[in-house]
Amino acid sequence: MIRLHHVPQARSFRILWLLEELGLPFEVAEHSFFDKSLRTPDYLALSPAGRVPALEIDGRRLFESGAITQYLCEREGALLGAPAERADWLEWLHFAETIAVHVANLTQQHIVLREDWMRSPTVMRLEAARLAKTLEVVERGLAGDHLLPSGFSAVDIAVSYGAMIGQRFVSLDPLPGLRDWLARLSDRPAFARAVVRDGVAQIYTRDFYPAPEG
Repeated sequence: MIRLHHVPQARSFRILWLLEELGLPFEVAEHSFFDKSLRTPDYLALSPAGRVPALEIDGRRLFESGAITQYLCEREGALLGAPAERADWLEWLHFAETIAVHVANLTQQHIVLREDWMRSPTVMRLEAARLAKTLEVVERGLAGDHLLPSGFSAVDIAVSYGAMIGQRFVSLDPLPGLRDWLARLSDRPAFARAVVRDGVAQIYTRDFYPAPEG
């Protein structure tokens, strides 16, 4: 049995959705960022940095989203795009982390740092601008309905997570192509199943977190 260690709304949602798209049987072990369960010795044996996702599969464990995505797609021979698109597939897979870094920094500033005196308005404005720039790259890079000309692939999952959470920090109004792409992805049955299994929201309780005015 495949076992996914997951926090609702976190980056592990990408793997949850991917497993649904691949049609693989799996179970979800739900954790929280707020109860120290990711710092126990047992969990650190699965994910040394105490992060999610962690995936138990084939008698071993994996703990990096990009590595898990590539491993699962190669294992199943699915959602890899066309052979001629391999370099583009890899580039988008890793660009997903560029987006996620800015989302994580904004999440820390707006949500994890609970007191106003802990936060930096400068960092919040800077990270929002940087996130917007990465989403502009996605807008320009869309090849028709998806990121690759051949159609839907795992990199749509990897990249779109950053945009889905990112719209809580920056407006998508200047990015109609990206907004329509997210709408198409949200209509996928596997996405709907993943949302149901995601769990109760623990991190993002507001629709939008504006950057402070400078």
